[in-house]
Amino acid sequence: MRTLLSKSFLLPVIVAASAALLPMWSVPGTVRAADTAAAPAPQDIVDTAVAAGSFKTLAAALKAAGLIDTLKGPGPFTVFAPTDEAFAKLPAGTLDTLLKPENKDQLVKILTYHVVAGKVMAADVVKLQTAKTVEGGSLTVKAADGKVYVDNAQVVKTDIVTSNGVIHVIDSVVLPK
Repeated sequence: MRTLLSKSFLLPVIVAASAALLPMWSVPGTVRAADTAAAPAPQDIVDTAVAAGSFKTLAAALKAAGLIDTLKGPGPFTVFAPTDEAFAKLPAGTLDTLLKPENKDQLVKILTYHVVAGKVMAADVVKLQTAKTVEGGSLTVKAADGKVYVDNAQVVKTDIVTSNGVIHVIDSVVLPK
C-alpha cells in the first residue's frame, strides 16, 4: 500500500513550518532585529491620563485651569489623580461652578493640591505622614489595613510611570484645608 504522504507533498510543508519557526531560533551570540526594538517612550502625565479614558473630568479641569502646559512640562511631578467617578462624588453643581472662568483661581488651587513636586513612587509614599503639594498645603498620608489614603481619598492604583513623573489614582477629590 502506498502512502499518501509523498516527498512532493512533505517538502513544502517542512519548508513552511521551518520558515514559521525560524524567527524563534537564534544563533548564540547574535541579536535579532525584534530583540533590539525599543519600547515606546512613556507619555507625559496629561497624555497618559487622557489615554487612560477615566480622567476626562480631570483633563477638562486642567484645561479650564490653564495647567495643561505645566503638567506636560519637564517635572518631575507626582499627581494624585481623581477619576471621573471621584469628581462625580462632589456635591451637585460644584464642578460646574469651579469650571467657570471667574473661579479659575480656586480651581487652580484645588488641582495643584493634587500635585507634589518630584517623582514619589508608592514605596516612598507609604513612608510619609505628609506630602507638601505644589499648592503649598500638605496632604496627610496614612496607611491602614493594607490601604493608603491621602487626606480622605483612597489610593486605588499606584506607580503609573510617565515621562515627567508618576500618577497615583485616588477615589475622591481632595480639597486644600
